[in-house]
Amino acid sequence: MASALNSNSVQLWPTFLVAFIAVMLMSAMNLADPMIRHDDYPALFGDAAMFWNKTLHEGRWLNYIWHLRPVITPSWVNFALYQGLWALVVSSIAVATSGPKGTNGFTVLMALMLMVSPSAMLISPWFNTLTPGLAVVALYGLLACKVSNRMLRTLLPGFAIVSFMSYTTYPLLLLATCIARTEHRTLRDLAGLLMLFCVSFIAAVLVVYALNWQVHGVFGVPVADWRQATSASGMAGIIDNLPKLRETFQIIFHRNAFGFWPLILFFPALSITSFAILLKRRPMEALYILAGLTVGIALVIVQVLKIGVIVPPRAFVFMWVFAVMAIVRAVETLGWTSSVPSRLGRNAIMLIIGVYFIQVFLFYGQFRAWQAETRAIAQDIEPREGPIFIYGNPMRIASGQEASIQSREAFSLRLRQLTGREAINCDTDADACPARPDLGVADQGEIHLRYTGSDQFVIFTPPEGASSDRD
Repeated sequence: MASALNSNSVQLWPTFLVAFIAVMLMSAMNLADPMIRHDDYPALFGDAAMFWNKTLHEGRWLNYIWHLRPVITPSWVNFALYQGLWALVVSSIAVATSGPKGTNGFTVLMALMLMVSPSAMLISPWFNTLTPGLAVVALYGLLACKVSNRMLRTLLPGFAIVSFMSYTTYPLLLLATCIARTEHRTLRDLAGLLMLFCVSFIAAVLVVYALNWQVHGVFGVPVADWRQATSASGMAGIIDNLPKLRETFQIIFHRNAFGFWPLILFFPALSITSFAILLKRRPMEALYILAGLTVGIALVIVQVLKIGVIVPPRAFVFMWVFAVMAIVRAVETLGWTSSVPSRLGRNAIMLIIGVYFIQVFLFYGQFRAWQAETRAIAQDIEPREGPIFIYGNPMRIASGQEASIQSREAFSLRLRQLTGREAINCDTDADACPARPDLGVADQGEIHLRYTGSDQFVIFTPPEGASSDRD
């Protein structure tokens, strides 16, 4: 057992190096000036007061502590660190899955296939906030390659509690790591692992509830108004929330395939086929992976039906992880032979890695216009003195729509990042603003800069009928 652990510990680093290089290439267009969602800026600035309400409404206590750190680093450093941690997570799961036999070509394929997760891609623009939580998951994965299975499970409750206080579904990645690390699989052991995880998850929820009760005077995590929750108090309420459950899974299947119908059908079909192969060839391993996936989906279903919120696709990283574990392990049981099933399986894995790598690369490229335009505005404003006033909705201009900007605050926070200065959104705080300057009939375009005395104005005039994902 010790030699197997030492082997995994040594072999982790070559796999990590491959994954790290791949993830940096995949996110190359977002490395120098990474995209930041509006509610991720408090973590970049280290502004704990701006984040405080999320401790109540989302239970993000670990992230709040992260906001109190004394050292503030540039966004590009934070993004590179976050992507590096993701590479470590996928590498450790892949190496742990390889077991005592050691790593091989399938280990690298699993790491790369895990890496291109669309859900991981969607959540990455919140990298400043989520870095500590992902670091906890990465540390657990690293330990999975260094300590015994018994010790790993002993550590599960503590890691689950801490990671839950960063993001709700992170404990499911810990469960996936435990399942990957398990070598001697039995129904009794599986039942014990699931019981341990459920107790750990419940403990994490209770710890957050207790913290909110002590600090906010509320035992629980009240849902923020903007989520438009329809909490169910009985069977009738649960039935009323069924459309939200359907919409949740419609969105995740659509986003997992980038809206491309052949992929929407192909990946689930490949996953089902892989589970069938694994159930036939390695039934206990298939049951472990299927149980982990079932627990994760069950938690999502309970949240949607009970609380009445649509769970965003970025929360489904765990579903991709369990599916990939099944797919790669099923193909691995077919071996490296020249048989038709073996070749088809390997080609399917490499096809998914290639297609999704390109799609994620293009996803990061869609932010470039927004980043370039906002940098140009900041460069023009920065040398000047005086208050900055913003008129119009930046979400609705072409670059804002392409980048799926989710709030009017995104631009003012972006200016604060680039110039260190505050700006006033006049459409939401009209009393604090002077009258908007006249643009003139001949003035074309969507972005206008005007200067009146010491006052500086940024005016957005999107075309009529422009829309956005969220206003």
